[in-house]
Amino acid sequence: MSKHIQMTAQAREGTGKGTARSLRREGKVPAVIYGNNQPPVTITLDANDITTQYHKGHLFTHLTDIDLDGKKQLVLARDVQTHVVKDHVLHVDFLRVSEKTKIAVNIPVHFVGHDDSPALSTNGILNVVRYEIELYCKATEIPEAIEVNLAGKDFGDAIKISEVTLPNGATPVISDRDFTIATIVEPKKAEDLEEELAEGEEGEVAEGEEGEEASTEGGEEASGEEAAKEE
Repeated sequence: MSKHIQMTAQAREGTGKGTARSLRREGKVPAVIYGNNQPPVTITLDANDITTQYHKGHLFTHLTDIDLDGKKQLVLARDVQTHVVKDHVLHVDFLRVSEKTKIAVNIPVHFVGHDDSPALSTNGILNVVRYEIELYCKATEIPEAIEVNLAGKDFGDAIKISEVTLPNGATPVISDRDFTIATIVEPKKAEDLEEELAEGEEGEVAEGEEGEEASTEGGEEASGEEAAKEE
């Protein structure tokens, strides 16, 4: 079970874009806590603290203990809005959880046993289909990661979800098929790569020629419009 993130928050009364902008200027981030058959509570967090936790990459899989005016709130982040350029946190939605809460969470996949794979130990390539797997599990028992063992895997092998040992009580959200997590493929031969590169270069030349014609036509049309305006 993952460690809990510790954060301190303050209750807030105002809502709306104007209030949110004012809070951000003060170095705070607006957030809301909802769920568990209780009314939603609007709060503020320290902007640096929440942005740091977000960039650690565990905010959606680690439970958070929020100290709200001296009272503890056990929550899990479900949605985070960030600035499109600066990538700092602008708003967070937290879900109240308990030992009975079951939710769907994306869990990262960790691959082990590379050296024990006949294919990967002889220049084989691991083709990862899913870097994360969505699991349905208890909110208080969210696994840190799903471990996939590659030992014994050879060229052409596919690793399916049925081969993976999942934590007790956890089940894949996709339940109607035995989906693939990764495959083992052979490295391409040198001559195949050279042929693909040559084909790519020919394609680039052809596209470049067409692009030049299009640019020229566009330029002539633009010149005509400018002349018409000048008249």
